[in-house]
Amino acid sequence: MTKFRKRLFEIVQIGAAKDLISRSFDVIISVIIIVNIIVTFLSTFNQFNSIKSVLNWIETATVIFFTAEYIARIFTADFLYPDKKKAKAVLAFLFSFYGIIDFLSFFPLYLPFFTPTGVAVFRLFRVFRIFRLFKINAQFDAFNVIVRVLNEKKMQLLSSVVLILMLMLSASMLMYGVEHDAQPEVFENALSGFWWSMATVFTIGYGDIYPVTLLGKLLALIISFLGVGIIAIPTGIISAGFVEEFQKINMYKGHGEGHELEFVTGVIGEDHDWNGKAIKDIVVPPQSLIAMVLREGNNLSPSGNLVLKANDTVVLTAKNYRDEDIHLNEIPMAEGDKWLGLEVKDLDLPLDEKIVMIKRGSKTIIPSGNTVIRKGDALVMYYVE
Repeated sequence: MTKFRKRLFEIVQIGAAKDLISRSFDVIISVIIIVNIIVTFLSTFNQFNSIKSVLNWIETATVIFFTAEYIARIFTADFLYPDKKKAKAVLAFLFSFYGIIDFLSFFPLYLPFFTPTGVAVFRLFRVFRIFRLFKINAQFDAFNVIVRVLNEKKMQLLSSVVLILMLMLSASMLMYGVEHDAQPEVFENALSGFWWSMATVFTIGYGDIYPVTLLGKLLALIISFLGVGIIAIPTGIISAGFVEEFQKINMYKGHGEGHELEFVTGVIGEDHDWNGKAIKDIVVPPQSLIAMVLREGNNLSPSGNLVLKANDTVVLTAKNYRDEDIHLNEIPMAEGDKWLGLEVKDLDLPLDEKIVMIKRGSKTIIPSGNTVIRKGDALVMYYVE
């Protein structure tokens, strides 16, 4: 049963390039999602009433497929969260982002069977069907670049949003003070000014509220210029994030088996041995050093007293790399490898070899002794010749 569940987990997860069945499942479910969205869209047109029964049948079939997939993911949740017990792993999946998306993908169709006013509630919940589009994001790593960029830049984006809100609030109060006497029915209160500032700052320009006084027009001109500049800040942050992310991706391109890497990076987890320790107290592989620590978008110099925290990204490099006696190789874990399913502490490694990083899908892991090797992992091995 365990072997069956593990294979089922490999199929429903994003498949490795060499796993034809798993990759085929990714393509099939993506096609089903697109078909489901098209059917939902067409069902809103009266012109297609003649084939309404066919559309309903297709929708029901696709939703049954979503339901089966959701049950399979619950059934294999402990493989997705190997550090948690089975019950906690199931709960972690149910309340995860994609777990909720999966649930919303099929739940509305079953509402008529569970509620007295099922049809009305079903129509109300039809809006949730659009969330099925997010399921495509879960099937392809390329889409996950967007999620990673937004997550890495969330603090800068939050700061820019606060700055925009400050400008809008200030503009609304100023415009209310200037225009209220001239047109009290239009700029009735600060909320009216806020509506005007939103339309101006975001350059929407509805035209339903606008200044008529000379001072108000000059103020609107200044706020418009400021709005264009401030609204460009989040765009610049996101653009810079994409550039950084694709630079990372390009750095690892072509690094297959036997290719040497000069720098490796990893994220410190809550349960990692380095969490809470100063750099001077950390034992790194011989002739290696920590070159940089990335924390919440900031580059920190790795002084001896710097204490590493959870979610820090550590950049590790080897001394005397050009001497060709220090090597960092990337070893992919394929089907049948004897290390699959073993914890790092149980691996039979020579004294001069260490695993300094594991690339798992879109994630980069600094392994602890309890890290389990999975199929599709790429182990970055350190060794000395």
